[in-house]
Amino acid sequence: MRKLILAMTGLVSTVLLSGQAFAYEKAAGNGLAVPNQSWEHLWNEILIDVTVIGVIMLIAAVILLIKYRATSPDQVGTAKKLTSVQSIAYALIPAAIFMADDFYLAANGWTVWNEYRRVPENAMEIKVTAYQWYFEFEYPDGTVTDKLVLPHNQPTVFRMTSEDVIHNFGLPGFRVKEDVMPGRITYIWINPVDIRETFVHCAEFCGENHSKMTATISVVPQAQFDLWLAKMAAEG
Repeated sequence: MRKLILAMTGLVSTVLLSGQAFAYEKAAGNGLAVPNQSWEHLWNEILIDVTVIGVIMLIAAVILLIKYRATSPDQVGTAKKLTSVQSIAYALIPAAIFMADDFYLAANGWTVWNEYRRVPENAMEIKVTAYQWYFEFEYPDGTVTDKLVLPHNQPTVFRMTSEDVIHNFGLPGFRVKEDVMPGRITYIWINPVDIRETFVHCAEFCGENHSKMTATISVVPQAQFDLWLAKMAAEG
């Protein structure tokens, strides 16, 4: 039993230290919320959580199997008689611990959800129109393109609608997606704090060429973005 307690203490300490490390990562960026980092932080918390619970249960099961194993084929085990208070405690205390853990993760999930829905006031707005089978992007100056170039550290909100069927604006690199529907405007926003290349794809089956409905996303320095946008406007 002492070994079990020591093992549980070590695992809990690991969770706490890991949580601090992930919290530091979440604070990185341009000072605003970074929803995809929050999503990854929560996902790692869930993985650690289920791993710790699984390991604790495995250790407890192995200890009980060894300690209370039968020593002969005819041996019959006996159970210690519990009082009503003990019976209730054995049922409610573990249930309370697991429920508290579930509520903690659920609260963090709502926090991440709120980050994805609260658009910063300084966000750049890009209008997205979905067609079978491509996306069209309109920048604030009226420039229309079929690929996305975003300025580094500039939060961006996408206002989306469809001209035909239901699509889905999927950004796996930013851990978010949202349905795009005819006659309705939906939105998502991202905070591109890393200079990189990624992609957007339709995550809702929309017909024959659904799998080809993709577009590139380039996150570039502000100066490079300004030059690109001016060039596209001149060519437009």
